[in-house]
Amino acid sequence: MSILKKNKNLLIIFAIFTVLYFFTRLFNVMALPIFTDEAIYTRWSQIARYDAAWRFISLTDGKQPLFVWINMILMRFISDPLLAGRLVSVGAGFFTMIGMFFLSSEIFKNKKIGIIGSFLYLVFPFSLVYDRMALYDSLVACFAVWSLYLEVLLIRLKRLDIALILGLILGGGFLTKSSAFFFAYLLPFSLVLFDLEKPKRVERLLKWGSLALLSASLGYFYYSVLRLSPLRYMINEKNSIFIYPFSEWIQHPLRFFHGNLAGLYDWLIAYLGIPIALLIVFSLIISKKFFREKILLLLWFSIPFVALALFGKTLYPRFILFMTMPLLVLAAYSLFVLTEKFKSKKFKALIIILFVALSLRSDYFIITDIARSPVHRADLTQYVNGWPAGGGMKEIVEYLDEKSKKGKIYVASEGTFGSIPTYVMEIYLDENKNIEKRGMWPLPHEIPQDLIEKAKIMPVYFIFNNTQEPPETTWPIKLVAKYNKGISNSRISLYQVVPNK
Repeated sequence: MSILKKNKNLLIIFAIFTVLYFFTRLFNVMALPIFTDEAIYTRWSQIARYDAAWRFISLTDGKQPLFVWINMILMRFISDPLLAGRLVSVGAGFFTMIGMFFLSSEIFKNKKIGIIGSFLYLVFPFSLVYDRMALYDSLVACFAVWSLYLEVLLIRLKRLDIALILGLILGGGFLTKSSAFFFAYLLPFSLVLFDLEKPKRVERLLKWGSLALLSASLGYFYYSVLRLSPLRYMINEKNSIFIYPFSEWIQHPLRFFHGNLAGLYDWLIAYLGIPIALLIVFSLIISKKFFREKILLLLWFSIPFVALALFGKTLYPRFILFMTMPLLVLAAYSLFVLTEKFKSKKFKALIIILFVALSLRSDYFIITDIARSPVHRADLTQYVNGWPAGGGMKEIVEYLDEKSKKGKIYVASEGTFGSIPTYVMEIYLDENKNIEKRGMWPLPHEIPQDLIEKAKIMPVYFIFNNTQEPPETTWPIKLVAKYNKGISNSRISLYQVVPNK
């Protein structure tokens, strides 16, 4: 009871944070249309749920399976498959917010900084976007925060239990995404915090080294579960699409570095915002305390950031989400130092609000009207306004489901693997026995003859997505419905085949 009384204010604050977190992450969570990768991961989870032989289905595309495994469990309790996947990210983000408190508190030895760190994560537009999507990246960020926290504890306390938990966290990260291997690569850099002034330096260093080796070994041991699948090799093949293998990179080591770095920096500033970016810079000059801790946080950001700029082949903003977590800790430190200069709680609150006002504005638009939000255009194009977005598919699914109640229908859709219309049809209408489905790519100049033959005996529909101007002159089709994606001119359209047209 004394512990509860001692931490009463802290518990109240986190109760408020919890309410705010789930409100911001769940309000209008299904308003964002399904995105291509979300459709792929959702479909994988559905298949893995019902067929144990396909529990490693994500390896067919070179993706680790942990997100799919968690998602297929949630699908047992959540009727909407997409919502189940998005709740995986909501849950991961919640644990990240908690982890930010422990990490910030531990690294700077101050619970107030921990509270500010959690608050910054709560209002961070970057995390808000991805905590509401059925993508891997919020889960990766969660493992990043807890890995760094445990690595700091390990170098300071050198305890076996910490090493064992760290190994479990590393393994979870490895089973989520290849970028999580950075968490093990960065483990030696925690030596920045090694206390050289205490006695028995060699003995303490050897003890840490053995525990760190144990943690990394355990992480790789958990990752070795993928050896149960013969498709494990696909991970390296998939990675080569996004990252240059060393054999390729050495032929042009700096050719793409400056362009990649400029793009990554643009995404970083767009999501951080100038006020938070200033706080990060201030943390390095505002106080001489915790110099080594700040260096460690910078290393956790800069090493993967520069590595991605050096080796990146195909890049997206979500790749740097986990790298921004240490930067938020630095920003929390600056905010704490600034607010401590004032005794008035009103002034403290005002300073914090001033620095997060821009983030709060972005948050408002993200949860109410993301198409017009100040989210970076690279993400808006993918998730809302461009061909990878699934705007209009909800209405099309409802229309086709209603038509199928009157008898059998046939639905062809543009695209095969990863195609929004094809995968969404499988996700939501796969069990509808009155609907036959088919994906098609590339589209032929003339309509396939089998579609005309089928149209003579049942309604036949075709969903166009990539093709913005359907071939009405060469295909006997008539428009049923057309939907714009977000606020762009990109659209998805539903046509019916008319054999006698």
